[in-house]
Amino acid sequence: MRIDNEGAEMDSKKVSNNMLARLPVYLNYIKGLPESTKNISATKIANALGFGEVSVRKDLAKVSDGGRCKLGYVCEDLIRDIEEFLDIKSLMNAVVVGKEDMVQPFLGYEGFSYSGVNILAAFGMDNKKVKYMGEKAVYPMEELKGFCFTHGVEVAILMVPAYTAQAVCDQLVECGIEAIWNFTPAYLKVPENVVVQNEYITTSIIKLRMQMKEKNEACL
Repeated sequence: MRIDNEGAEMDSKKVSNNMLARLPVYLNYIKGLPESTKNISATKIANALGFGEVSVRKDLAKVSDGGRCKLGYVCEDLIRDIEEFLDIKSLMNAVVVGKEDMVQPFLGYEGFSYSGVNILAAFGMDNKKVKYMGEKAVYPMEELKGFCFTHGVEVAILMVPAYTAQAVCDQLVECGIEAIWNFTPAYLKVPENVVVQNEYITTSIIKLRMQMKEKNEACL
């Protein structure tokens, strides 16, 4: 199974990737409101974040039935509903696979825990022995399979060179990995029961450049 940034739908509720991208933004915004803010409306969320009000209303209606006319949503209840919908409270065990200098930022990023991802360790393509980055260990690739089965690893973050991506991907599948977050430019072939989320960094850079170009042209 493959999930790219451009499309796909999720489960019986037919949730688009665009909606899945917006929900964490809503969640972070609501969590960042002053404690004195007890209620929030779809209109206020849309205006604050620059989203279309219709889209926000539809998104919230799919995840919560707590909206009330003129009152909006109770912030505490809406936070709970979004977190339950995204299954954030259910932690997934994950590992990072790549060169040492590439995996380090992922090991130190605290945001994963808020997204329901528990980074257990990393596996370095160039490691010959165990190293530590803070509290997290970086193991040699030879220890990958045993570690994954012992610790029930479900997700792998892949940051290897493109020419080795498929071979490492095959290793991960053999380790029982259920989902791969692919930061390589390679197109990975996986069995139907394995999910792949592709992050094409070069595509994002090109989009950014085009947006800058359009903005500059509009100013002329």
